[in-house]
Amino acid sequence: MMNVLRFLTAGESHGKALTGIIEKIPSGLALSAQDIDIELRRRQLGYGRGGRMKIEQDHAQILSGVRWGKTLGSPIALLIENRDWKNWQEGMSPESMHEGCIAPVTRPRPGHADLCGALKYHQKDIRNILERSSARETAMKVALGAIAKKFLSGFSVNVGSYVTQIGSIRLPDELLKQFRDGFVVQDSLERIDASPVRCPDEDVAHSMMAVIDKAVQNGDSIGGRFEVIATGVPPGLGSHIQWDRRLDGILSHALMGIQALKGVEIGDGFAYTDKFGSEVMDEIFYDPTLSGLRGSPFCRRTNHAGGIEGGITNGMPVIIKAVMKPIPTLKKPLRSVDIITKEPFEAVYERSDTCAVPAAAVICEAMTALVLADELLVKFGGDSLDETKRNYDSYIGYLGEF
Repeated sequence: MMNVLRFLTAGESHGKALTGIIEKIPSGLALSAQDIDIELRRRQLGYGRGGRMKIEQDHAQILSGVRWGKTLGSPIALLIENRDWKNWQEGMSPESMHEGCIAPVTRPRPGHADLCGALKYHQKDIRNILERSSARETAMKVALGAIAKKFLSGFSVNVGSYVTQIGSIRLPDELLKQFRDGFVVQDSLERIDASPVRCPDEDVAHSMMAVIDKAVQNGDSIGGRFEVIATGVPPGLGSHIQWDRRLDGILSHALMGIQALKGVEIGDGFAYTDKFGSEVMDEIFYDPTLSGLRGSPFCRRTNHAGGIEGGITNGMPVIIKAVMKPIPTLKKPLRSVDIITKEPFEAVYERSDTCAVPAAAVICEAMTALVLADELLVKFGGDSLDETKRNYDSYIGYLGEF
């Protein structure tokens, strides 16, 4: 994978803070903590969230890489403090003097990294696994993704998402197609975020909320589906020349790296299985009046491919669909086995959500933005924003003349 943009996250769920670093954002990008906090608040939205969202009010501190509101071209370091740390200062202390101050977790929860991680890293206390494998880490992914979004917006590339299904309740195909076809990220996100489940149809949203309520009553959890759309993406990002340069593969990798994500489709994805080729290929047309934002007068009137052909963007919106499994931490615990005594037990309950599908969509927006920002920099380079824009504008001009 040919990366220009690099990033890392660190931190535990109940540790002092989450930290992140991102490298190779060009200099000259206007950036503030408020830009990041807007996205962090969106991650905390959603009907069915757990008690942690009432505790944390995430705020990003910019530690480096920005001066007087502009990026410097040097690595940008972020910090998000965990407000719950005050209750865990000894239990999650890095100091050896506090070892053993809280009881070890020895009962692995089905569906988590608990047992696999304990075996792999030779841990007798599962807390040493669950703290890092927790989805709390995604707050930093969203923070770093906010920087990528701000960078992309300078090239009129915008990333948004919406929920299409929770449990057995799904947005009907006709409504989904109408909404997707008319989707404009800047105009649509405010409406979507106002929905408790981030669903564009109010009636369907109420039915989704009812399913979540039922899961709460049963001490259970519920998963669902959502779509991420990136608009304004120019043709030519990604490559066909190696397996790890294909953009659809890179996006799938990035999204499948998010906790509880179990399936990713690009465009029509699995719907291809019962269609003929003539029904799902996006025919090519030539219209010089369309060579504006995306540059190329070659166009398509359908988007079954989800904006990517042969691993390369084709100028249509990039559409990614993903599935989130039900949260595996249940108030109605599943059976498990103690890793020390080997006796059967009911799995321990850690505070958790009933449904986090709306939040997962926002997290996938962030990862999509990071991938697209990287691919844009691979294509156009530039140590400063002005340099990247000159290269981009030159390419767009070339597309119009092709």
